[in-house]
Amino acid sequence: MRTAKNLTVFTGAGVSVESGIPPFRGSSGLWQKYDPQVLDLHYFYQNPLESWRVIKEIFYDFFGNAKPNAAHLALARLQEMGLLRCIITQNIDNLHQEAGNTIIHEFHGNSQILKCTACEQHYPAGEIDLGVLPPKCPDCGGLLKPDFIFFGEGIPMDAYHQSQAAARVADIFVIIGSTGEVMPANQIPVIARQSGAKIIEINPEPSHYTHVITDIYLGGKAGEILPRLLHKIENNSSSN
Repeated sequence: MRTAKNLTVFTGAGVSVESGIPPFRGSSGLWQKYDPQVLDLHYFYQNPLESWRVIKEIFYDFFGNAKPNAAHLALARLQEMGLLRCIITQNIDNLHQEAGNTIIHEFHGNSQILKCTACEQHYPAGEIDLGVLPPKCPDCGGLLKPDFIFFGEGIPMDAYHQSQAAARVADIFVIIGSTGEVMPANQIPVIARQSGAKIIEINPEPSHYTHVITDIYLGGKAGEILPRLLHKIENNSSSN
């Protein structure tokens, strides 16, 4: 990682679990508590108030208290050192930005931005009063929607193409906290591997990548492993 020319990181829900944000899938996932249809695009347009009540509870009342953890901060430090080229993330929680990373391809969008479904104006979520639901556009009065991908909605093309391009030029590609289950995001590490990158995986349990494309598997929590890697990199850099 210290000598990489194009170090790229790919993050999934696991990197944010230590910040108190549960994954959507799995035995402790959010879909065990909430009906996923609230994030279905057609349902949202037909039932905006019902969808927004759940969206507000999950993404703004609950997630709104989350802070970057040691893994996010370590990645921000790697960028500060000039080692990390970019982050490709499946997460929508804005924690990479809050930690200090600036070159981020958000594959599934960002919950901290609201988009008007009528005039397409964008607003920081913190500037919109979510005490009144469903929230309306201050400019045209149209329905506001979180600017992340709902079921039935396409991946943002800019993020899609930028992620593919970053994967193709990566020489070291680090997968963190992703099980590799969600299409089409799960193909980005595969593109990196096919383009010649060495794959490092940090996950508490083996994933769909581990026995297929991973070169080095580091089992454990990202908030513990990344700071240890950073410490080694900083020590090696200072000794040289």
